[in-house]
Amino acid sequence: MSVRRGFALGAVTVLCADLVAALIIWPPTTVVAGTAQPASVSVAGGAPAAPAQQEVTPPPEIAPTTPPSSAAAPPPSKEPEAPKPQGPGTIRLPAGGAAKLIRKDLGPGAELPVPENLGEVTWWGAELSSATGASVFAGHVNWKGATGPFAELWTERIGGGVTVVDKAGKSRQYKISQLITLKKNELPQRADELFGQSGPHRIVLVTCGGRWVGGETGYAENRVAIADPA
Repeated sequence: MSVRRGFALGAVTVLCADLVAALIIWPPTTVVAGTAQPASVSVAGGAPAAPAQQEVTPPPEIAPTTPPSSAAAPPPSKEPEAPKPQGPGTIRLPAGGAAKLIRKDLGPGAELPVPENLGEVTWWGAELSSATGASVFAGHVNWKGATGPFAELWTERIGGGVTVVDKAGKSRQYKISQLITLKKNELPQRADELFGQSGPHRIVLVTCGGRWVGGETGYAENRVAIADPA
């Protein structure tokens, strides 16, 4: 969708805990020296006396110590991370195209506003909590050589799921019920039907595409997807 194109409702077309294993060193073995026997002592007039028996005090017993295991404990099992919720004010299409929602009013001449950036989608019309009316989302098919988030509208199928998260963070699910391709000059005649604020609540996604003709027209067609609350 080109930012230079717009859709005048009823009149003009849509703008296009790492574990570090500690190395445990076992205490070195203590060596206890032995004791030699003393030399014989000669006693006058008699046989050599028996060598005096020297009492040897045994070394104190060392209580055995069980060395702690040097194997590192296994890391605690991690619970699988829950999917992070989408930020408020976003839209996600079935094949993964996603964009930030920008709430805008109709422009001069009742033109449907288009986003200034590729990753944005403008939102006009009914609130998501409304029981009636269309919440209309306009997004780019491409911009400056990059593919836009609404390019996949051209390959979507009936039944695809669309998720919209409002500014309060509340998520709502929708299912695509209609896919419509219109020439630019056909869209004004169906503006009230597609974008009107009567009838049951629905979301309407719109972008440009088809054949590129340039000039004031840009793309020759518009692609419209209508999705109902799931």
